[in-house]
Amino acid sequence: MESSQLKLLLKTLDDIRHENGVEYWYARELYPILGYVRWENFETPLNKARESCKKAGSEVTAHFRDTTKMVKIGLDLEKSMTDVKLTRYACYLIAINGNPQKEEIAFAQAYFVTQTRKIEVLEQRMIELERIDARDKLKITEKEFGAVAFSRGVDGRGIAEIRSFGDHALFGGKTTDQMKHRLGVPANKPLADFLPNVTLKAKDLATAMTTENTRRKNLRGKGPILSEHIVSNRSVRGALTKTNIYPENLPATEDIKKIEAKHKKEIQDLGKRHKKELDQATKRLKH
Repeated sequence: MESSQLKLLLKTLDDIRHENGVEYWYARELYPILGYVRWENFETPLNKARESCKKAGSEVTAHFRDTTKMVKIGLDLEKSMTDVKLTRYACYLIAINGNPQKEEIAFAQAYFVTQTRKIEVLEQRMIELERIDARDKLKITEKEFGAVAFSRGVDGRGIAEIRSFGDHALFGGKTTDQMKHRLGVPANKPLADFLPNVTLKAKDLATAMTTENTRRKNLRGKGPILSEHIVSNRSVRGALTKTNIYPENLPATEDIKKIEAKHKKEIQDLGKRHKKELDQATKRLKH
């Protein structure tokens, strides 16, 4: 397929994309672009795509939604016609189940998989940002807890011991050091920097509960506050295990410091690129 044809096909695929909060395509608009002359022939890859979606464990109706449209068949006549609203993922499945000898199919495979990967990258970035946010919130909550405990007669060593007992309760009897060993966390790095989002939020909630109850019950000294922290962590663990989430069994995630450095670099690179584009535009205006 020539470059001009590829550009036209790309434009056409973009042109028939609809958007109503989420993007979608209509199957009857898609099939002629993919090189199918008759709808009946297109139904084969369409049905195969539905089956692939089901085997992948996805909800078929979430990606292939049957609908009916009224179409004109004359100046004053209309008739109802069945159609299917397709998500990007559905279009990708149709493309990989289509006739590979059709050049349009080969291009569509590249088009939809590329766009799907872009979405996957974006989703991954969102997950990373959410985890960074959860880690920052935990730092703030732990700092507040430390200040409250210190004001009630607990020294730095005692605060560290209270946190350690909290981990022991949250992780089902596993100590902080045991969890580090289990997850492969270096001894000189905080365990929380390698925990998944749900565990970070669990630790944050348990710590906030301890802080609130320490104030409300007017607890003083290491013993009462330590006991309260154990109760808070056991309560949070109970809520997690009821939904079959066991914090000690969740895998480690990438070091939060590496993720923060990666995002910082991306922001810096974006700033440099924008500055370069601005400088180039300024030079063009001068000339």
